[in-house]
Amino acid sequence: MTGRVAAHSVGRMAHHFSLRVYYEDTDLAGIVYYANYLKFIERARSEWVRELGVDQVAMKADGLVFAVRRVEADYLAPAKFDDLLSVETIVTQMTGSRIVLTQDVIRDTQSLFKSVVTLVCLAETGRPARIPADIRAKMQPHS
Repeated sequence: MTGRVAAHSVGRMAHHFSLRVYYEDTDLAGIVYYANYLKFIERARSEWVRELGVDQVAMKADGLVFAVRRVEADYLAPAKFDDLLSVETIVTQMTGSRIVLTQDVIRDTQSLFKSVVTLVCLAETGRPARIPADIRAKMQPHS
């Protein structure tokens, strides 16, 4: 599926990633298995970063990676087989080595899953590292 960037209602830029729910995403009850929402938001983050022009392979070669430090998740309503979903990603906060995002999974206009994700930039040693200035500039929230 593809992503797109749009102005969010509060002035921040939102990235939207579309995906279809497949049978493999569902559980015995026919709804999306809870852990798959984390996969959906991971795909959306990967596409957002790629569309910003950030080369994570080159970052890794330079000894830096992004890692999820924390996820807060609220499951509001179930998604079902064949639903067309959108993951909305918005940067809400950024420091030298940390990015906080909201990521919401939406069907039509209904919010199904809401999350707050904290990413950190890590060096090869596993210690926090500064996000390179050029990458920070691309990710900076616009208010």
